[in-house]
Amino acid sequence: MPEINYDHIVVRYGELSTKGKNRKEFTRQLTSNIRKRLKDHEKLTYNTLHDGLFIKLNGEDYSLIREELKDIFGYSYFSGAIRVEKDIDKLKEVTLDLASKHEAKTFKIATKRHDKSFPMRSDEINRALAGNILHNTQLTVDVHDPDLMIYVSVDKEFIYVMDEKVRGGGGYPTGINGMAMVMMSGGIDSPVAAYMTMKRGLRIECIHFASQPYTSKQALEKVLTLASKLSVCQEEVNVHIIPFTDLQLAIYKNVDEPYCITIMRRMMYRIADRICKQRKIKVITNGESIGQVASQTPESISVIGKVADTLILRPLCMMDKLEIIDIAKKIDTYETSILPFEDCCTIFDPKNPVTKPKEDKCLYYETLFDFDSLIDECVAKDEIVTVSYRKREKEDESIF
Repeated sequence: MPEINYDHIVVRYGELSTKGKNRKEFTRQLTSNIRKRLKDHEKLTYNTLHDGLFIKLNGEDYSLIREELKDIFGYSYFSGAIRVEKDIDKLKEVTLDLASKHEAKTFKIATKRHDKSFPMRSDEINRALAGNILHNTQLTVDVHDPDLMIYVSVDKEFIYVMDEKVRGGGGYPTGINGMAMVMMSGGIDSPVAAYMTMKRGLRIECIHFASQPYTSKQALEKVLTLASKLSVCQEEVNVHIIPFTDLQLAIYKNVDEPYCITIMRRMMYRIADRICKQRKIKVITNGESIGQVASQTPESISVIGKVADTLILRPLCMMDKLEIIDIAKKIDTYETSILPFEDCCTIFDPKNPVTKPKEDKCLYYETLFDFDSLIDECVAKDEIVTVSYRKREKEDESIF
């Protein structure tokens, strides 16, 4: 198929259209996120309007930009577009040329008239353009299942002609709703929870509890790889690495085995809560799904979460494992998550964990050792590693 010379990209908003008075703030954040993601394409220019974001290519390669735009949240779809002056004869010329470049037998024209002052109605435009194509090509119209869709958008200043709609990430622009701390274990669930958190407009940092030498360097590298994969949605991710070994050993020395996981999770939340307060982060997110393991029964979730003042969100709470795996595969974290490097939760997994823990028992066990000083030590030794998909790509290139 001959190359189509797009000169613009049209980005149409999704849920942002419902934001009312806050719409400008949301569109500003979306534009900022897109600019950062496409910063290597220096010739692009941007025009944010009420109905969408219009990006002028100025000679940049649309095929490269097309792949990068898919990772951004906050819009419904985008399209490579050809800009046309608001003249029906010029519009006929462009749509005929576009149709002629496709290896198709059937087509359909779909016009949306954002500018209601344009003298022709949408159906009149459809008929005029389709008639011209029928007269000058072998194509036929199929309104139900065409080989080629040609979209025509009549906007305030220009008309845009498109031959595809690439679905966007949806949701809200990452960062518009503040920050969240994701508890990142390295398994399948937590990266999916992080992805869904960003989709709702929260920029993320991650916290990982490392129990070396019981957990390996490969387990930590696995977490950093997952975080770097997630960073495509926000450029880079800070990962807090907490040395958890001494606190974890103290738990298993002083707490009866069935309650060890419950107490351990309570300690993790206390540490995450402390770091959130230090960094002014308002939300903790995790990959808990009701009933999946002993620490994720309703009773366990309730008792464990009570130790944190920070709001706790559980995006996967009502999802089953197969749904979670499907998303993990879609966002390219699944294969990394199933690598056989165990985290601190699986290394010290008790044989018979309590599924309906009592808060008074938890409080009793926590009087048996000085967990406050151990938490202080964990927080003081917090190591922050910043990862980025861009850095990882360069590292991969240097190998070859």
